[in-house]
Amino acid sequence: MRRLLPLLFTLIVCAAQSLGASQVKWSYKVIGDNTDTPSLEITATVSPGFHLYSQDNPEGGGVPLSFRFNYTGCKADGSVKADKAYTKAYDDILMVDEHYYTGTVKFTQKIKPTAKEWSAKVEIGGQTCDDRGCYRVDEFHAFKGTSPLATAALKDEAKKQDDTKADESKSDETSATESLVADTLQQQSADTLAMGAMSATVIPGGDLWANSEAEIRAYQEHPTEHSRGLWYIFFAGFIGGLIALVTPCVWPMIPMTVSFFLKSNKSRRKSIISAMVYGLSIIVIYVALGLIVTGIFGASALNELATSAGFNIAFFILLVIFAISFMGGFELTLPAKWSNKIDSKVDSTTGWISIFFMAFTLCLVSFSCTGPIIGTLLVEAAATSNFVSPAIGMLGFAVALALPFSLFAIFPTMLKSIPKSGGWMNTVKVVLGFLELALALKFLSVADLAYGWRIMDREVFISLWIVIFALLGIYLLGKITLPHDDKVEKIGITRFMLALCSLAFAIYMVPGLWGAPLKSISAFAPPVYTQDFNLYTGDVHAQTDDYEAGMKMAAELHKPVLVDFSGYGCVNCRKMEAAVLTNPEIKNMIDNDFVMITLMVDDKKELPAPITVKEKDGRERTLYTYGDKWSYLQRIKFGANAQPYYVILDAEGKPLNYAFVYEENVPKFLQFLQTGLERYNKN
Repeated sequence: MRRLLPLLFTLIVCAAQSLGASQVKWSYKVIGDNTDTPSLEITATVSPGFHLYSQDNPEGGGVPLSFRFNYTGCKADGSVKADKAYTKAYDDILMVDEHYYTGTVKFTQKIKPTAKEWSAKVEIGGQTCDDRGCYRVDEFHAFKGTSPLATAALKDEAKKQDDTKADESKSDETSATESLVADTLQQQSADTLAMGAMSATVIPGGDLWANSEAEIRAYQEHPTEHSRGLWYIFFAGFIGGLIALVTPCVWPMIPMTVSFFLKSNKSRRKSIISAMVYGLSIIVIYVALGLIVTGIFGASALNELATSAGFNIAFFILLVIFAISFMGGFELTLPAKWSNKIDSKVDSTTGWISIFFMAFTLCLVSFSCTGPIIGTLLVEAAATSNFVSPAIGMLGFAVALALPFSLFAIFPTMLKSIPKSGGWMNTVKVVLGFLELALALKFLSVADLAYGWRIMDREVFISLWIVIFALLGIYLLGKITLPHDDKVEKIGITRFMLALCSLAFAIYMVPGLWGAPLKSISAFAPPVYTQDFNLYTGDVHAQTDDYEAGMKMAAELHKPVLVDFSGYGCVNCRKMEAAVLTNPEIKNMIDNDFVMITLMVDDKKELPAPITVKEKDGRERTLYTYGDKWSYLQRIKFGANAQPYYVILDAEGKPLNYAFVYEENVPKFLQFLQTGLERYNKN
């Protein structure tokens, strides 16, 4: 085991480093080089889950794909053509038919050489999106080639002109050729000028545009915030372990196992040590499980799975199956030969190894009760994008599960006070079944939003939760019985109080059918914009849509700035605005304590004059629209290219907190604002 853990950590690091591919991979090729009819081939390979908008994507949707060429020694022959048709789908949020590509698509631009050596520079713009956010496409490439027929073509053209002018001498033929080449270059310069490649200004430097990636990272890596996230995962796992303890698969094992240790050892001291080793073995097994899952998939891959539509559908189905099993529909167990094989290992080994295999047997036997809890815990831990989170979650789970075995072995008299197994344990399973069913709807909602089915709108989701928790309350009152339930003669105070809480929670959700925020379930319910009937009218408006003007306003008003990088075609931006920014407390803070600047990175409004800028790699590029300018600001200052993207700045352009990306989490966004405001007031 001491050799296994370092190996698993190495696998984790390697897996994490190998991930992080871009949303679109581009490749370039010259077809028919050294001929008079070459073509420029541009291939886009769109990552799974993403889509790339086409060149003619309708106005109001995502940013259309664009190709801007600068030719030298050649000219365009027609327009850019794609090798396959785009997908057309209606977007209910933006209310347009969007055109986009998935998978691999090739774009071809035919050219006509006008010189022996030619070149063509292309600048590609556009937008690619998935169910979590949108990303600007900013790609550059330079093609080069030769054409042996270009000079001959020019001479033929010159000869035709010479035939019409009998008075020209032979020396004039060379002059005509040079004149034609000059005319061609002059026409190319005119085309380049028309495309706006000749810039008028250059974005000035200064603190407002100075790179702030280091400050953003410093806030993101703040040790207090990091440890708080891991502590949350640990306690979530610990609570999951406590829940697993009171299931019929685990609870009866406690007295039997501890009694075995106490009877099998003559010395009480050896019995206690054996039971503690047993508990530590349980911890090692579950922590190793968390490490193996992360090592195989990688933290970022687990996060992508946790947020992908296909995975959420699969997990919805799995949780429904577990819920039916918990409610008595059928028994879910692992193959018997697995546990029999482990049992044989227990009999054939001695000492601590035998105790380890006994712990492994417990893990297998209890799978039908612990499996759903472990699966849910791993998904939630993976969504933090931290590679140690699954292991930390499993540590909390295992500690809670192993604790009773060790405590009862140390204090054996405590065994007499624990409740006996009975019908109450089946009630625990049924209650878990109701909770699994409610949680399953959350995963279905994620997939529904991704595919735009609109079968799980907010009012539908809330209605189902009201029914589920109302039925749970009625069940706890003994008015409903399910398979394997004992007849309820009377209910205890604990069961009555749980029923009261469940029924009260169902009533609490009723106003949500008319648009009430329902903060306690905002992380589970679909966003407000999916609700057809909504009496809530609060929304948030930016004070300006210009960065420099907003920073000047903030300096005059002595307020911090909330910069919102958004987009007209950004679906998740609309989700954040509807589900988070409209929260009354958040709205009040933004309206009164901040200057909010919303910058649309897909704004097609042209700048007064094109602007020449330099990217981080030193390459020059030209900005033509306000969307280009705000996208460049996001990249050059914050090193980001995804929307939505929120950052809090002081009047000098310095960050006051980490950047907040797409996450429909009202309490977390509120804390994000409060922390930024506190730091501004301290300065």
